[in-house]
Amino acid sequence: MTSLDDLPIRDDLRGKSPYGAPQKHVRIELNVNENTHPIPEPVARDIIESLARAILTINRYPDREFSQLRDSLAGYLGHGLTRDNIWAANGSNEILQQIMQAFGGPGRSILGFPPTYSMHSIIASGTGTRWVSAERDTDFQITPRTAVAAIREHQPDIVIFCSPNNPTGTPLSLETIEAAYDATDKIVIVDEAYAEFAPSGAPSALALLPGRPRLIVSRTMSKAFAFAGARLGYLAADPSVADALRLVRLPYHLSSLTQAAAVAALHHSDEMLAMVDDIARQRDRIVERLTELGYHPWPTWSNFVLFGGVENPSEVFETLLEQGIIIRDLGIPGHLRVSAGTEAETSAFLDALAALS
Repeated sequence: MTSLDDLPIRDDLRGKSPYGAPQKHVRIELNVNENTHPIPEPVARDIIESLARAILTINRYPDREFSQLRDSLAGYLGHGLTRDNIWAANGSNEILQQIMQAFGGPGRSILGFPPTYSMHSIIASGTGTRWVSAERDTDFQITPRTAVAAIREHQPDIVIFCSPNNPTGTPLSLETIEAAYDATDKIVIVDEAYAEFAPSGAPSALALLPGRPRLIVSRTMSKAFAFAGARLGYLAADPSVADALRLVRLPYHLSSLTQAAAVAALHHSDEMLAMVDDIARQRDRIVERLTELGYHPWPTWSNFVLFGGVENPSEVFETLLEQGIIIRDLGIPGHLRVSAGTEAETSAFLDALAALS
């Protein structure tokens, strides 16, 4: 039987592994930072009606400029943005892939700060962009000095930050982003997939966009909007960035159904974001209870908690899995990560973990 090694794949892909989040379907799934809250019924009904209307013209190609969707996303983000500042794709992973296709590629590099979102380096590999790692400061922070030193040392073509960071939940200061931008004449990306879970009034890199045409802020509807299955990611940037991505995107890359569903959901942004408040409460419950149990949960502005002080992470992971609860073993020594779920899901996890202590 033919194996992967027998095929004439690119040499730089040999020995690589695909993204490997476990896809085990169990009673309580708290391993991939999904929004486990169901979409409110009135919102779901509106989305279904929008999809029904879109089906009537499904024989035609979709609007390749997805103008209505870009208008809706700009209105949602605010900050004086218009459709010209917005680009969208099938999840933020495709957004990042298109950025690397346009600004990275063979002979170019991207600088990241592990531990961070594992797909950053995987997308870099897939686009032939060399991945370069730099160390974080203590407590998973990145100070302006650390960011600038790494940029000066490695001279990357792209710098990518994640704020709040996955898997640590750590926020990133605007001062660090500003310093990084000023230290290079290349692209700087801030991946804000979990921005809606930050404290009210917390600053976003969106505020830094005016006058910075090389700064890109990536977002997603997967988390706060409970839209992981719909696959809708987007970015905000100078209009010239969208022009660059048009050179590498596939024609009609966003289906009519995706566009219709996303626009309908954005019409109900207040109702959708109401779920965020409950998720934040469950996240804070997790932090408080884990501390009581003797673990070390890291401060988090996201919908998940990374916690240390786990003597045998793989054993705890497997024991919880046997009880129908899946969390995430990321391979960070002494640590596990858990997503905040509904109140019932969160309670089940905390009770199961307490029984192991």
